[in-house]
Amino acid sequence: QVQLVESGGGLVQAGGSLRLSCAASGRTFSGFAMAWFRQAPGKEREFVASISWNGGTIYYADSVKGRFTISRDNAKNTVFLQMNSLTPGDTAVYYCAGALRPASSASSYKYWGQGTQVTVSS
Repeated sequence: QVQLVESGGGLVQAGGSLRLSCAASGRTFSGFAMAWFRQAPGKEREFVASISWNGGTIYYADSVKGRFTISRDNAKNTVFLQMNSLTPGDTAVYYCAGALRPASSASSYKYWGQGTQVTVSS
């Protein structure tokens, strides 16, 4: 089992930045690909970014490319999402997830955190 706990969400004005963290415990974190998803009210959960176990392969959704950066620190069992130039359209609950391989489909991820709310005001 892998337990994931997100933090770093909050309220920010449009154009601002936030850095989300996801701390993992349990099975070997470094063996897992990690990803961030988000879900806005009334919408399906959508892929944001993923990173392979060694950070060598990274994917972003087109909607966040150039604004968000995913990274990981395997020594600290933590994955990060740096979010810059935030817009009200980025408002959602953000979830981190773990899987054996990077993927953009939520169904590919076995382990999920409880989510952290990000609200961007205009």
